[in-house]
Amino acid sequence: MLLISLSIFMLSLSTNTLADTSAFIEQFINNHIERKYDDQVELIEQNSEQIAAAVDALVAEAMKDGIIFEQRMRLLDYASSIAYMHSYWNGDKAPLKVIEPLIKSELAIEEKRVAKIMKWKKEERNIGNFVLKANPEKTEDAGLAPVLYPHWMHRIMFECKVCHDSIFQMKRWTNDITQEKIVAGKQCGVCHDGEMAFSAEEKCERCHMAGLPAAEKLHNPAKMDQMQLAKSALAVGAKWNPERLPDGKMPLDKFKFIDWLKLKELDVFKPLSSLDKDAKNETRDNVIRFVSKSSFLDDVLFGHKVHADWIDCSSCHPALFSDELGGTKIKMTEMSKGRFCGNCHGKVSFTFADCKRCHNTPKTVIVEGALERHPTKH
Repeated sequence: MLLISLSIFMLSLSTNTLADTSAFIEQFINNHIERKYDDQVELIEQNSEQIAAAVDALVAEAMKDGIIFEQRMRLLDYASSIAYMHSYWNGDKAPLKVIEPLIKSELAIEEKRVAKIMKWKKEERNIGNFVLKANPEKTEDAGLAPVLYPHWMHRIMFECKVCHDSIFQMKRWTNDITQEKIVAGKQCGVCHDGEMAFSAEEKCERCHMAGLPAAEKLHNPAKMDQMQLAKSALAVGAKWNPERLPDGKMPLDKFKFIDWLKLKELDVFKPLSSLDKDAKNETRDNVIRFVSKSSFLDDVLFGHKVHADWIDCSSCHPALFSDELGGTKIKMTEMSKGRFCGNCHGKVSFTFADCKRCHNTPKTVIVEGALERHPTKH
C-alpha cells in the first residue's frame, strides 16, 4: 500500500515540481529501502541544492487531506531523514528546522486522538457495553457525561429478542438515539418510563455517567450490589438469584468475560422473553455440524436452541444466513469483520479468540441427529 502511494507521489512530483527533485526523492527512498547507506551519503552530498525542494515536496504530500497517520508519518520521516543528513553532511540546518516542529505537532495531534479513543476503553471493556458519544458537544453543553449503556445488565433482565430488532437495530450507530425519542416513549423510553424502569427524563445521571466513579459498577460487574440487581430484575418481571452464584461471584470465561451459559446452567437468572405477555416464542431445536476443512481443527457443533432462546430467527435469517443448509459460504475472515457469527460474537457474546468454544467436536465423535454441513459439498 505504501509503495503504491509513493509511486503515485512520484508521478505527481514529475508534473508539479522539477524532474530532478523527483528523481532525487525516488533515489533516496530506494537507497533507504535497499539499505545502501554509502550511496545515501553520496546522494546527499552531491545534491545539496535539491534538499529544500525535496523536503517541501514530501511535506506537501504528507499534509494532504485523506492521508492516514501512518502514511503521513512515513513521508515526514523521509523528509526528516533527508534534512538531518543534509544538516550533518552539508552543514545546512534550515530544512531540519522546518520539519522537526511539524513532526512534533503531528505526533501531539495523534496522541490526543488516541487518548480520546482510549478514554472509554475501560467503560467498554465488558463485551456489549458501549459509550454513546455521537453528540459530545450537546452532552457537554448540558453539563452531562456521555451515556454508558451496560448490555450485560440488560441481558440479565431481558432476552436479546425483546429489543432486537423491534426497538433497536442490532448494529451500532444505526439507531439515531435521541433524548426526544426516548421521552416520547420510543427507544429506551419503551421501558424507562418511570413505571417499568426509572424515568429517562427525570434521572439523567442514571445513564449519563461514563467516566464518573459511579460508572465502575457498570463496567465491573464485581462492584455491582447483587441485592439491588435482584430488586431491579424483579421490578421488570425478571429474576436474579445471587445466592446461586459460585462463591457469590459472576462466573467468568478464560478471557474474564461473563459466562452466560454457566449462569443459565446454575439457574441464576431468568430474563423476560417479551414485553408482550401473550407473545409465543419461536424456537428452532436442531443441531448443525459444520465440518472443518482443517485436519487438526475440530468440527463446530451449532445448537439452534441455545441461540433461539436469546434471539428471533429473523435476526439471523435470511440477512446473515440462508435458510437452506449450506446456502451461505461462511468465512472466519469475514466473521472478524462483523459478518455471519461476528454479528454478535466479539460484540455482545464471547470472542473468537476462544477457538475451542465453537470448534468443540472431534471428527471421530458421532452426533446422532445432527445435520452436517460439508464445505466441500456446498
